[in-house]
Amino acid sequence: MAEGSALRAVLLDMDGTLVDTEGFWWDVEVEVFGGLGHALDEAWRHVVVGGPMTRSAAFLIESTGADLTVPELTVLLNQGFEERIGRALPLMPGASRLLAELAAHDIPTALVSATHRRIMDRILVSLGPEHFRLTIAGDEVERTKPHPDPYLLAAAGLGVQPAECAVIEDTATGVASAEAAGCRVVAVPSVAPIAPADGRTIVASLEEVDLAFLRDLMALPMSA
Repeated sequence: MAEGSALRAVLLDMDGTLVDTEGFWWDVEVEVFGGLGHALDEAWRHVVVGGPMTRSAAFLIESTGADLTVPELTVLLNQGFEERIGRALPLMPGASRLLAELAAHDIPTALVSATHRRIMDRILVSLGPEHFRLTIAGDEVERTKPHPDPYLLAAAGLGVQPAECAVIEDTATGVASAEAAGCRVVAVPSVAPIAPADGRTIVASLEEVDLAFLRDLMALPMSA
């Protein structure tokens, strides 16, 4: 077992982690495909949650046989999602308190999402862009989650090592990305459950997470 590292930065996912929007995406997908004459199987919800939009779009087109391209569907989904967040954007319980605490103690933070920049910037207005030293959107990396690239880029952008970062994620896709990058992960499952694993901490809500919790977590030995 390798020794733990001191906490140097906190990297946070957005949809389903800080903002209660995972259900919004599914509602939009159902609405768009309904307009095309296709019903979505509820079981597909766990397949598309948390991943890059291009992957989700391709899966839904293939599964339904809908006559449109991935770029066309991406435009429709982004438009529908923007309409919804314009009406309401609920934050996850504990999100505002955690961001304020990290800012008060000058802990470097990054927002790391598979969501496209256009949507991220809209959501940042509600989250408070001042809470993040760096933001990385899904359309700004060649390979987004579950690849490690977004979290490696975030750590490098903050000038720290991945092992010095605590990542907070709500999906298995995001957890896989952060763990592949070598970060310490706190999973807060939203839509789909996340399986326990060595070195992975799972909590029921962000209300269980504060700066002391993250510092204690980082001090624990990491798996070899």
